[in-house]
Amino acid sequence: MDEHNLTVLNEFILTGITDRPELQVPLFGLFLIIYMISVVGNLGIIILTKVDSKLQTPMYFFLRHLAITDLGYSTAVGPKMLVNFVVDENTISYYFCATQLAFFTMFITTELFILSAMSCDRYVAICNPLLYTVIMSQRVCQVLVAIIYLYSTFVSLLITIKIFNLPFCGYNVISHFYCDVLPLFSLLCSNTREIELILLVLATFDLISSLLIVVVSYLLVLAAILRMNSAEGRYKAFSTCGSHLTVVVVFYGTLIFMYMQPKTSHSFDTDKLTSVFYTLVIPMLNPLIYSLRNKDVKYALLKTWRKKSNV
Repeated sequence: MDEHNLTVLNEFILTGITDRPELQVPLFGLFLIIYMISVVGNLGIIILTKVDSKLQTPMYFFLRHLAITDLGYSTAVGPKMLVNFVVDENTISYYFCATQLAFFTMFITTELFILSAMSCDRYVAICNPLLYTVIMSQRVCQVLVAIIYLYSTFVSLLITIKIFNLPFCGYNVISHFYCDVLPLFSLLCSNTREIELILLVLATFDLISSLLIVVVSYLLVLAAILRMNSAEGRYKAFSTCGSHLTVVVVFYGTLIFMYMQPKTSHSFDTDKLTSVFYTLVIPMLNPLIYSLRNKDVKYALLKTWRKKSNV
């Protein structure tokens, strides 16, 4: 980074979700409730899948890491957004902005591939049940998650370093409620062709490859389910995939709408609404979906609650 960039631009101004004063307090209350439900729900999933003996399978191992990523990117954005509702000037320091972008990018990328890993796990469980414990061993699951975290960290650091090594113009107003890639691009005054190409390649590869894994896995699962003779077996197989499919459709649908629409139809106001959904609402919904639709999680929750009540 050149000296001009460091001395002249040491903070950004976030425009926030809305500039209407009468909406600040109601929105603060609403998003505080959403964020708190998200924190409690995801921490609950993490703790339950760690301590309950019946939740020590690969499926719940991946669910625990899904909860970690949900908690991670909602926390990268949520607290700062809430603070900005109650302060007079929505500023964020230059280095905190870079840090926020890095953590948010890392956790979002991680979530894509955790969802893919979960679909592979469902494929093995339904299509190769006799070899399930061999194929999806604890060692395999740990290595797979480690690779996902390492790759996501690499992508995050590459994008963040590339953007913040470019000089920003004097204008420092970010048309968003957090430091995201697209709003930051509009503040760069140098040639952004290289970083735009890197971002396009990485985003396309991450989205398409992870989605392809999900689609292929579930097509094979569907074929296996249709070959089952027992209606009860088909229902049980569908029920084990229901929660994950719901999460996949909501998450990928939101990301595709956000990042794959043409530049001409991009609107920062629309992006803000979409961003609120996948940075705060989805991390709140995921633990609720798994809690309400999954009998093992509900049973573990009730068992833990009874233990606490008896103490």
